[in-house]
Amino acid sequence: MTNQLHKYLFSDRLTRLQTVFLEEAWQQAFEHRDYPEPVQTLLGELTAAAVLLAANLKMQGSLILQAQGDGPVSLLVVECTSTLEVRATVSLKEGVTIDPQADFKSLLNPKGEGRLVVILEPRAQDSFKPYQGIVPLEGNSIAEALQSYMQHSEQLDTQLCLAANHERATGMLLQRLPATEQANTQEEDSWARNQPLFATLKPEELLANNNDTLIKRLFWQEDLLQLPAEAVRWHCPCTRERVSNMLKMLGEAEIQDILKEQGKIEVACQFCGAPYTFDVVDCAQLFHPNSSGPTSQKLH
Repeated sequence: MTNQLHKYLFSDRLTRLQTVFLEEAWQQAFEHRDYPEPVQTLLGELTAAAVLLAANLKMQGSLILQAQGDGPVSLLVVECTSTLEVRATVSLKEGVTIDPQADFKSLLNPKGEGRLVVILEPRAQDSFKPYQGIVPLEGNSIAEALQSYMQHSEQLDTQLCLAANHERATGMLLQRLPATEQANTQEEDSWARNQPLFATLKPEELLANNNDTLIKRLFWQEDLLQLPAEAVRWHCPCTRERVSNMLKMLGEAEIQDILKEQGKIEVACQFCGAPYTFDVVDCAQLFHPNSSGPTSQKLH
């Protein structure tokens, strides 16, 4: 069940149900980072949501969710590819202290000026065009903000329940699919029947139970078609080579100035926080690959 996304269809094919449960993949987000607990929760909820939404992409590429805030958290970013490779990061305002009891609104949107940005980035060979949607950050949670976006921008009735802590990030999505003419003749479809049940689900239940247990508890009367599970993994494409290329773009003169001041160059990946250190010899080899250092000489 861990690090997997599960998909289900109700028997009338009018409603989809999806669940995601991340443990190891989520814990990798903190291998080089240390976020306050309320920030971990927000980032985990956005991560679970990104996986749930990216699983329905009709293109090869990435879904990027950004929550831009006017509070102590200035930016949350999660990227999930169509193959369910995910990475996430947070930007905090300098000098702020995070209240352990802080909630979504106080962290991200205390003045009501926050924005939710949804970006679709197709791969170069894909025929889809890039897309960016920007809407006000509405509601009192990540789930409510995304539900509002899906309703008003995508015209899709969507319910989300999201939860996260340091150990796991998890979520469940219920979404109404476009109705067929035959289905429109039914007195009550699966969405109308099950949306009120889904609305009773609490985030703490997601953390305390596995998804199979919750599905049986909520939808025991339904005949669900279960689709093959999909693996989710944490992946950040940063490498020492990419960092080297970035340093080369700064130019040798600027690199030498930094070395004179600091003695070495330390760079951390903006997403995963992985550290990369370049000493004098490393920097010399960036611009003079055959050099062993700025003062290298032949030894006898």
